[in-house]
Amino acid sequence: MLDIKLIRENPELVRENIKKKYQDAKLPLVDKAIELDNAKRAAIKEADELRANRNSLSKQVGVLMGQAKKDPSKLAEAEKLKEQVSAQAARLAELEAKETEYETELHKVMLLIPQIIDPSVPLGPDDSCNVEVQRFGEPVVPDFEIPYHTEIMERFNGVDMDAAGRVSGNGFYYLMGDIARLHEAVLAYARDFMINKGFIFCIPPFMIHGNVVEGVMSQTDMDAMMYKIEGEDLYLIGTSEHSMIGKFIDQIIPEQSLPQTLTSYSPCFRKEKGAHGIEERGVYRIHQFEKQEMIVVCKPEDSMAWYEKMWRYSVELFRSMDIPVRQLECCSGDLADLKVKSCDIEAWSPRQQKYFEVCSCSNLGDAQARRLKMRVRGEDGKMYLPHTLNNTVVAPPRMLIAFLENNLRADGTVVIPEVLRPYMGGAEKLERR
Repeated sequence: MLDIKLIRENPELVRENIKKKYQDAKLPLVDKAIELDNAKRAAIKEADELRANRNSLSKQVGVLMGQAKKDPSKLAEAEKLKEQVSAQAARLAELEAKETEYETELHKVMLLIPQIIDPSVPLGPDDSCNVEVQRFGEPVVPDFEIPYHTEIMERFNGVDMDAAGRVSGNGFYYLMGDIARLHEAVLAYARDFMINKGFIFCIPPFMIHGNVVEGVMSQTDMDAMMYKIEGEDLYLIGTSEHSMIGKFIDQIIPEQSLPQTLTSYSPCFRKEKGAHGIEERGVYRIHQFEKQEMIVVCKPEDSMAWYEKMWRYSVELFRSMDIPVRQLECCSGDLADLKVKSCDIEAWSPRQQKYFEVCSCSNLGDAQARRLKMRVRGEDGKMYLPHTLNNTVVAPPRMLIAFLENNLRADGTVVIPEVLRPYMGGAEKLERR
């Protein structure tokens, strides 16, 4: 959410940013915001003048009532002033109601106006215009057939989609045996990887209030993703970023405690509306999964440096498990409204012979901080808004697709990279049972 002062003083910048994001339908929101802001400020000004005038009249009434003890003619004069005070009180109540109404409507409009994107973001209407920046590791296509990922898992008796369908419906799964153990090994390794980078490990709440949801994501994303608990002001989180950033709602953060670097584990729940194609069946796009996340709260001048560090952590993690990856810069039309800059880390799929998304790193500037009323008290005592960033450390079971395809061998075994062996009881490979 933008500062209303920016819209008031530089509306053309805001309009140009909306055009860069290919959201021309939102252009009228700029004028609507200015109109509501002007109306609200006019109501506040008139209300302040009425309060000052009412206080003056009230003092005059007091004086006249005192004088009326000696001069009864003053009593009528005092009554007239009382009538003016009463009339002004009614008008003041009306203005205060208007002020609340304008503020509510302005807030709704402001939530829809996108954040100003970073100048380095490539322009384009959708993800087809995302730009590959660099690759890490050599993508290999083996000389044997790579089965679909659920078929690989089934060879190890590691997945049961049919049973999950009977119990929960489409978009769910049972992981079992070595595949389930591998799933947890990757999460444990990712946790320790981030702890070794200096991040504090956290297990957050898995349900959050509606005002936190509004603070951390756009309305469009909320409707498409979030499951609401019926009859309660609680939502299941779609990622632990939601509750981790929400941790700072309405808080004043001491500047000396920045940066806050946290890594969190959680299950994640998503509606995943819409059809996504045959390549996204199996455990690729599901309603429930587990994830290790990283978030940073920092000074504004440090956020781009942290953005660079965070996506590189993802690359390092995946390369340590022998998975080739690439960095893909998200274009303007592919950025969610709260994001200033974002990139995806995509893993190589030997079966599809293309890359697919496994991590998403985002710099949200001060958008979440403004929505959540997060503030930092500087050494000079002045308040300012921090910047927030988030990135996927690892999100199995999707990550398992890349892992299994890249570590599968012609004899049907799956090699376990050295970094995961301590979490797999020392095993060097998975063998079919």
